[in-house]
Amino acid sequence: MRFMVMVKATQDSEQGAMPSEELLAAMGRFNEELAQAGVMLAGEGLQPSSKGARVRFDGASRSVIDGPFAETKELVAGYWIWQCKSLDEAIEWVKRCPNPMPGQSEIEIRQIFEAEDFGEEFTPELREQEERIRAQIEGE
Repeated sequence: MRFMVMVKATQDSEQGAMPSEELLAAMGRFNEELAQAGVMLAGEGLQPSSKGARVRFDGASRSVIDGPFAETKELVAGYWIWQCKSLDEAIEWVKRCPNPMPGQSEIEIRQIFEAEDFGEEFTPELREQEERIRAQIEGE
């Protein structure tokens, strides 16, 4: 099972406060541990929402909303993609994570959909298309 593990933003991260050298080193050690265990597939920190945008869809129309975005608690400051046997395993890894922010912080874990999760609607043609896309992304 793959999981997206999201570090939620705080007022500090949205104001562009950079992590301390100590936190960067602790996160580096944690990421090495994840990689050595074969859990970490990807992971990055994100710039504050003031450097981002949202695209709102309404039928065929599109509108762009420039950051920053008001609800800090709803924003993501960084993420990992992990391969774990279960949600419980992902939770155990998160419990071992250094606190990603000074003070209170929160990490959200969400399972990523796999092809088999879509049932009959995911036809053989759509599966083939998905495999082509994945091979292209992975450089095969």
